[in-house]
Amino acid sequence: MRSQLQVLLEQGNLPGAKALLVPVQPADIAEAIEDLPEAMQAIAFRLLGKGEAIEVYENLDTSVQQALIEDFKRQDVLDIVDKMSPDDRARLFDELPAKFVRSLLAQLSPQEREATAQLLGYAAGTAGRIMTPEYVALKEGWTILRALDYIRSRAFVSETIYYLFVTDAARRMTGILSLRHLVTGQPEQTIGDLMTREVISVRTDTDQEEVARLVQRYDFLAVPVVDTEDRLVGIITVDDLIDVIEAETTEDIYTLGGLQSGGESYFQANLFDVARKRVVWLSVLLITNTATTAVIRSQQDILQEVVALAAFIPLLIGSGGNVGAQSSTVVIRGLNTEEISSKQALSVIRREAIAGTVLGLMLGVVVTGWAYLLQGSLPVALTVGLSLVAISILASTAGGTLPLLFDRLGFDPALMSAPFITTIVDVLGVLLYLNLARYLLGLA
Repeated sequence: MRSQLQVLLEQGNLPGAKALLVPVQPADIAEAIEDLPEAMQAIAFRLLGKGEAIEVYENLDTSVQQALIEDFKRQDVLDIVDKMSPDDRARLFDELPAKFVRSLLAQLSPQEREATAQLLGYAAGTAGRIMTPEYVALKEGWTILRALDYIRSRAFVSETIYYLFVTDAARRMTGILSLRHLVTGQPEQTIGDLMTREVISVRTDTDQEEVARLVQRYDFLAVPVVDTEDRLVGIITVDDLIDVIEAETTEDIYTLGGLQSGGESYFQANLFDVARKRVVWLSVLLITNTATTAVIRSQQDILQEVVALAAFIPLLIGSGGNVGAQSSTVVIRGLNTEEISSKQALSVIRREAIAGTVLGLMLGVVVTGWAYLLQGSLPVALTVGLSLVAISILASTAGGTLPLLFDRLGFDPALMSAPFITTIVDVLGVLLYLNLARYLLGLA
């Protein structure tokens, strides 16, 4: 559809472009607009009806939302932003300049301004920041007929009606009810007769990752959010949490690669910003890797005695780095999914040490034979093989231990990612290899 849309816009065939967009879902329209050249994005967006434009706008990438805002007239902006759901509006405001946000807030309707200011008042990354205050709250004494009438009046201004929340006069949650149970009940029954009183909720300061894990564990479509006084203040729906999971996973993947997390899409990111975000960790790793050079320089005497040893340094540190990277990846992912906890540190470290030993023995046998074929020296081949066993144990143990240590200290375990584990193993692996060679070859 993107290519068809672009051709029609290039030809100036606006009626044809508008007709092309009519039967398409808002999410697909948003994707098509994002793929257009920047000059055409605003033109395509203006072809949409007001109601459809709001849904499409909520599905656009933040950078495209900002670009469209700059192209719109002020009233066009207000019409769209005012009708966005509060959680989507708060997410947009997080990315806009503070001065522009204050200007937009001042011109929103009082109700929308209050709802947005409430969300922006909570810390980023918490349940309060991503919740929506648009939910349906019922009372225990209401009959099913009265409740259905109320739901009809609120259906189009609520995020979801599939979960219905029951509150008392002080807005404290007393129960929860699904729409299915409501419509299958008898008309004369009350909400109190049907609702479930054991409710799982989160507080406004709960981390968004924890909320996502809760929804995943219990298969919720929405989870209620309460304040410090246990009053119901909003709900978080599963579609918003999918975005949270994607964002958190992206951040972890960036960190595992030794990168600063970036919010922009790949092709829309400025190349200088991309380089700036990558160079920070690369500079740290570059400086750290000088330790490997220092170790080799300190052992020049043994390398001069047995020049063949130098040929196997890349093989050993490369293999050790790969073993350590695999180990750290498994442990970091286990910590993120809560399959592993820092309380299980000893068990995890022991398992990784055993895994490293098994891997080392398997790889050591292969590399010993390969080294002997290349150099024709059994002592050198044995030194290389035994060194690989020791390096594999070291790498696997370090890969399991360091993320657990970071988690116990309260840091993100992903910081101890593959590049850092590889660097550590490089330094210690070369030191171990050359010192082991010194003793095995009788050069001590």
